[in-house]
Amino acid sequence: MTARNAPVPRIDLIGMVVADMAASLAFYRRLGIDVPAEADGEPHVEAALPGGLRLAWDTVKTVQSFDPSWTPATGTRVSLAFDCGTPAGVDAVYAELTAAGHPGHLEPWDAFWGQRYAALLDPDGNGVDLFAASDTGDGQPQG
Repeated sequence: MTARNAPVPRIDLIGMVVADMAASLAFYRRLGIDVPAEADGEPHVEAALPGGLRLAWDTVKTVQSFDPSWTPATGTRVSLAFDCGTPAGVDAVYAELTAAGHPGHLEPWDAFWGQRYAALLDPDGNGVDLFAASDTGDGQPQG
């Protein structure tokens, strides 16, 4: 192993580029992210997450102000995953968000790895996963 001269970076912020700030923030508020309502019209918004990580949103116009060649990616390569606490929580959150018009991608199911799992898309087409440990009734995860 070689010595490293540069500091070891640590992840601090997850940033997303959004077409409609208000729609995106409304979606993530439904998932429990604490974002004040007055942030809806801002070009850049950040929210502190448990553990010190931050989630940030920038409008397309903001990103193109410093990177004029930026264009939206096609397809989803990264998703955010939210622990819903219980299998019933996964079902309830999925039902709430899809009833509000957000596109479901994979309806809730009991995954072979021992979780209740579902997937949907945020207003910009980013993947959002919902999960909770499955319980077989004996306190043991399924799988």
